[in-house]
Amino acid sequence: MSEPTTVDVLGEPWTAETIPLPDDFEGEVVATLVARRGDRPTEHAVLHVHGFSDYFFHTAWGEWWLERGHDVYGVDLRKYGRSIRPHQSATYVADLEEYFADLDAAWERITVRDGHSRVVLSGHSTGGLIVALWADARQPAESAGLLLNSPWLDLQGPPLLRTPAVGLAIEQIGRRQPMRVLGRTVEGNYARSLHRDHDGEWDFDLTWKPLGSFPVRLGWLRAIRRGHARLQAGLSVSAPVLVLSSDRSSAPKEMGEDVFSTDIVLDVRQIRRWSSAVGRHVTYVAVPGAVHDVVLSRAEPRARAYDEIERWLAAYVLR
Repeated sequence: MSEPTTVDVLGEPWTAETIPLPDDFEGEVVATLVARRGDRPTEHAVLHVHGFSDYFFHTAWGEWWLERGHDVYGVDLRKYGRSIRPHQSATYVADLEEYFADLDAAWERITVRDGHSRVVLSGHSTGGLIVALWADARQPAESAGLLLNSPWLDLQGPPLLRTPAVGLAIEQIGRRQPMRVLGRTVEGNYARSLHRDHDGEWDFDLTWKPLGSFPVRLGWLRAIRRGHARLQAGLSVSAPVLVLSSDRSSAPKEMGEDVFSTDIVLDVRQIRRWSSAVGRHVTYVAVPGAVHDVVLSRAEPRARAYDEIERWLAAYVLR
């Protein structure tokens, strides 16, 4: 059972629907399905899943899809954005398959209840990893395509971090001390480059997408590395897949041009390397000048990204 649908924080005509899920070790768990429907009934829809330290606020993205005859949905997964509850450790899960219940519930509402038979599933960053694993496990008949926006397919950083020894340490410590916080430095430049009150053009809630990110807990990182391993072993997503990323990564310590024109979160070489592991029919496109969330890039690379999506839709999804 869902709670009543209400006007979303994005304002009318966006709506939000809270989806109760089985309790976990911290208690009550919910997901939130955000939606905007077109003026005419359609079998086409898109469902977007956010990344880490993120939530659905992509109104311009939604309007683009609405103009092309798709109803638009975004899900805030458990312990993210609209779905965070005061008793919860934000973003934490011990296994990425915990999110499958969130996606199962959203998908059932979009397809069975709302009558969409052609759904594009979209995922950004960590959401890209999650939706790839879910699409492989579920193979939903209504899946028209899988769109991955800078998906997190491997652990970035020095090669040492991807050695078996470090992997074993993450596995063991993540199992024994799952809530232990990983020490790291986050300058906040990426979020500053996006938010309109700083150096960007987008409006989002800095409580739900904070400048300094949320803590990374070792049990969660263990779940991520297990997800990476499953993907890298090879998935069999049957729907056509489009993977978008920037053409270049960088690691600036201060605000500067690279913050606005490269991926400063993930290593695009890893995205390029592992994209072919997602499914049977994968198209990869590097977008010059794009940032980590490609559709939040500056106007020129953003337009290029939308052109690539439209070309992919025409060639493989809407045939």
